[in-house]
Amino acid sequence: MPLTIINAFASWVLKQRIHQIELFLKYPNEVQEELLMNLIQSAKYTSIGKQHGFDSILSYTTFCNRVPISCYEEIQPLIERTRNGEQNLFWPTTVKWFAKSSGTTNAKSKFIPVSNEALENCHYKGSKDLLCMYLNNNEDSEMFLGKSLRLGGSSQIYENNNSYFGDLSAILIENMPIWAEFSSTPSSRISLMSHWETKIAAIINETKNENVTSFAGVPSWMLVLMNKMLEETGRGNLLELWPNLEVYFHGGVSFEPYREQYQNILPKKDFKYYEIYNASEGFFAIQDLNYSNELLLMLDYGIFYEFIPMDVFGTENQYAIRLADVELEKNYAIVITTNSGLWRYLIGDTVRFTSLSPFRIRVTGRTKHHINVFGEELMIENTDKALAEACKATQSEMIDYTVAPVFMKDKEKGAHEWMIEFKKAPQDLSLFQKILDESLQNINSDYEAKRHNNMTLNPLVINVARKNLFYDWLKERDKLGGQHKIPRLSNNRDYLEQLKSMQVKAAV
Repeated sequence: MPLTIINAFASWVLKQRIHQIELFLKYPNEVQEELLMNLIQSAKYTSIGKQHGFDSILSYTTFCNRVPISCYEEIQPLIERTRNGEQNLFWPTTVKWFAKSSGTTNAKSKFIPVSNEALENCHYKGSKDLLCMYLNNNEDSEMFLGKSLRLGGSSQIYENNNSYFGDLSAILIENMPIWAEFSSTPSSRISLMSHWETKIAAIINETKNENVTSFAGVPSWMLVLMNKMLEETGRGNLLELWPNLEVYFHGGVSFEPYREQYQNILPKKDFKYYEIYNASEGFFAIQDLNYSNELLLMLDYGIFYEFIPMDVFGTENQYAIRLADVELEKNYAIVITTNSGLWRYLIGDTVRFTSLSPFRIRVTGRTKHHINVFGEELMIENTDKALAEACKATQSEMIDYTVAPVFMKDKEKGAHEWMIEFKKAPQDLSLFQKILDESLQNINSDYEAKRHNNMTLNPLVINVARKNLFYDWLKERDKLGGQHKIPRLSNNRDYLEQLKSMQVKAAV
């Protein structure tokens, strides 16, 4: 079958989904309420369902009163029992897949249940909807005339008592439909390689002669691959290698600090960047418009959403609200109830709503990864944006960074201490520091108040990281590639001190 026919057919099939999306756009709260009741009814005979009396829950209020908000540590015993063969504990159908996730920390791995319903009606549905929205906004797309270059994480699958675990990317590739394999590169054999550096070399070798029209992956790791690709092939930019490239689908970390670097290697004014928000726990939101920085919250993926205002998060006055009650531009911690049996589960991410009709969001950070030692309420969204502005103003380029507090001691005021690895360092570091500090004050009024006349916070401190410091830190912890990322912000100095120690050892 000619590729032009395949392209046209694939586009037509994917666009049929638009009508279903329009339904939850028109009736978002009703769709969410119905979804919650369906999840409760589906699980009423599970152990969790019996424990909380799901068979008599008829309203959201009753659901909130009976089911507590939980974190992973509280549900881990049930997950471990399921991994060891028990079923019908938190979800009625057999759960045999578990996404191994440890996020940005050194902490013990989490094993997030992934049901067949979640695979089909959440993760794969989200991937198809991403293509659907892109094609709907770009009628002349020829994306399916070529292949999509995908970059996943460590893709080894492990077995434990007839249950299986690995990175989410491994589970998705293992269960991937044939049409997705046909349209993707590299092959599953290479995508499933676990050794990051070997895999990168194999991806370059297999894809450099393909007709790549799109690519997908985490911006930080994808940039490593693309720079190595240019180095290996001797090309000046990616369009010289793949002239039909038209879109990059990205997620996992903020794109802002990397935007200019991508624009340098993709010198095409109308090149598209489409962002997604997904995790081991589910596929949550998709950029639904060209050239937008907002993500449409997807409401019919078997996920019911609640939100905890960050100004009460972790306090004795903490409470959750449903989608119908959220407000614009407030930071919320996300709580999810899913078709994998996660009930009022705190996933650790924070978002703010940029639109209520439809419900669009921006991811602002992590509940555990922010700095509020001095009342400054600094979020990752703030530091990403300020860093991007400082890089642009000084014509510098950043690879990675982390920030920690400098605690008050005796009469000495506090501060924020940064570790930044540059691809292209600023010629004047003091100017860079000044612009970064002023940008943070412009973005965050709480930070500005604490910095006013050095009232609480002294000027920020910058350490310039040696080459590959962050890469080596991740490698030492077996966290190269995939969804693994540097913890950007922390209320303690653990990560920063580890990096500073590695920096000193390399200098000796």
